[in-house]
Amino acid sequence: MSGKVWFITGTSKGLGRAWAEAALARGDQVAATARDISSLCSLVHAYGAQVAPIRLDVTDRAAVFAAVATAQERFGRLDVVVNNAGYGLLGAVEEVSEAQARAQIETNLFGALWVTQAALPILRAQRSGHIIQVSSVGGVNAFPMLGLYHASKWALEGMSQALQGELAGTGVKVTLVEPGGYATEWKGDSMVHAEPIPAYDEIRAGRLLRWRDAEFADPGASGPAILRIVDAAEPPLRVFFGPHNLEVTRAEYERRLAGWEQWQDVAGLAVGR
Repeated sequence: MSGKVWFITGTSKGLGRAWAEAALARGDQVAATARDISSLCSLVHAYGAQVAPIRLDVTDRAAVFAAVATAQERFGRLDVVVNNAGYGLLGAVEEVSEAQARAQIETNLFGALWVTQAALPILRAQRSGHIIQVSSVGGVNAFPMLGLYHASKWALEGMSQALQGELAGTGVKVTLVEPGGYATEWKGDSMVHAEPIPAYDEIRAGRLLRWRDAEFADPGASGPAILRIVDAAEPPLRVFFGPHNLEVTRAEYERRLAGWEQWQDVAGLAVGR
């Protein structure tokens, strides 16, 4: 199943870098994008012409379309398009500034939208291809102090589920990868922090303490998992990466169902029944 051509955003580090390395190690070709193209030098040194390093800020729609076109021109096709670029924003809903909120959505949602729009004409013409949207366990759950991050990932989830239906019969697949905790810079240098309001100090401290005491997986260990997904004849719409995501999400959905059932009489009341 080797010989695929990948377009991956956010390949300077973390999961994007791990997946690029996994693809290249088995002989695939990768258009690797990053805002700082110097971060891709070691990939080019190790894999030579298998790699097309492309400087890209995914919030620049015109640059996204140009980058996707460059990748197709270089390799002749696109098989796997991975929307991995993104970051976390720590802050209570009240604390987040307008600029921070807009920047979070611009990168995590609109960046993925622009790449998807740029790639789709190519994939539909090929009648093949696979779009990988990197969501999060936070795309189907929500935790205090991450409200705008969750908003970006919940939006990505809805957009991508609708997209799957729109692409039925075209040969183009869509998968939402929902990672849990990995030892990346997501919660470190890459994370943006809102200006704190003292009323939320205790909740913020609790969130940081949970991260401090948690065990985080090695991003490199996820390589075989992403290869299995992109090689599957019928890949899933959603898949968790990490061991505890299912139990956390099962409990969340049980709470949702219980709440809906408890208040179901209001549904009838709302239409005069």
